[in-house]
Amino acid sequence: MQPEGVLESCLYAEDLGAAEAFYTEVLGLERFASEPGRHVFFRCGSGMVLLFQPEVTGARRAQVGESLLPLHGASGSGHLAFRVSVEALPGWRSRLEAAGVEIESEITWPHGGRSLYFRDPAGNSLELATPDLWGLS
Repeated sequence: MQPEGVLESCLYAEDLGAAEAFYTEVLGLERFASEPGRHVFFRCGSGMVLLFQPEVTGARRAQVGESLLPLHGASGSGHLAFRVSVEALPGWRSRLEAAGVEIESEITWPHGGRSLYFRDPAGNSLELATPDLWGLS
């Protein structure tokens, strides 16, 4: 038995307002839910991207019905790769550049796949990658 896939991925951001603007305006993700000063959640394909304010979620457990959520928190930048098609990469490069987002690296991998690396306002390393990077279709 094994999991069917990744349902949610999470990153941390001190300034959730700046992060929300970036993820909606630059990446085009749909905001699903938010709690000011605590979190903002986005739909991304068949999964979710969760952004938490680490000083809050790392110090206070939230009540959900009769249960308490475990603490969520990390320090330093995280990494998240978004799946994109090879055909979409030039459009993404143009979109990032038009938004003033610096592309840190563009890689064509020796075993297949291509990636664009850049940062969100919180300093998290983001990647737009083609699925053949991991031998996926």
